[in-house]
Amino acid sequence: MIQIKWQKSSFSSSSDNCVEVRATHDLVELRESDDGDIILRTTPAKFAAFLQDAKAGKFDHHADRSA
Repeated sequence: MIQIKWQKSSFSSSSDNCVEVRATHDLVELRESDDGDIILRTTPAKFAAFLQDAKAGKFDHHADRSA
């Protein structure tokens, strides 16, 4: 079985507090770097749509601005 490496954003630098992503077979997998036991799986199309919406600011209202 081939191991596919997890990737994290270059914005995370050496922090372990980030989301990691990898493509495997016909899915995209995501996990938190500090809790790798929980893995979210989705299709490439749904992940691309999520990224486009995030870049467009559609989820900004969920951010806790008081922190």
